[in-house]
Amino acid sequence: MFHGGFAGDNLDCVIELAVIDTPIESLTLATRNGRVCLLHFGADDASVRATLQRWYPTESVQESSGPGVVADTLGRYFDGDLEAIDRIPVEMNGTPFQKRVWDALRQVPAGKTATYAEIAVLVGSPAAVRAVGAANGANPVAVIVPCHRIIGSNGTLTGYGGGLHRKEWLLRHEGGRLF
Repeated sequence: MFHGGFAGDNLDCVIELAVIDTPIESLTLATRNGRVCLLHFGADDASVRATLQRWYPTESVQESSGPGVVADTLGRYFDGDLEAIDRIPVEMNGTPFQKRVWDALRQVPAGKTATYAEIAVLVGSPAAVRAVGAANGANPVAVIVPCHRIIGSNGTLTGYGGGLHRKEWLLRHEGGRLF
């Protein structure tokens, strides 16, 4: 479920942060109004807080009191329920083009891959392959918005913000074909 919320659209929100352990190391999870607005590789750090401050300058950030529904759902994904992440609501912060790309990424099912060129066609901009790559690389909600499922036209595992070792692990976990 894709939600393209606007930064600062609800001034009464509290952004909740949690660090969760996964087979691919810790992830920092930020939720706002029950939607994931950021899923970052590694523990909570200054860059996470700076990003949230930029997107939501008037909202407070607090540590989550418990793992919550989203963390539980991510746990089910890592335990083998690969479609579990498809049901996690997200709130994406980016340009309209980036949001179209990120929405298209969620259309690529677990166990499958797509190329940057295929995503460019899907978003109606077949010549924008590099822009799709840039949007893919700027994805603020790792794993849930599955940018790891996007590969080069020649079948190679191209760059991944979380590191190619994590991309390869995620694709193997999902039973995806590796070249």
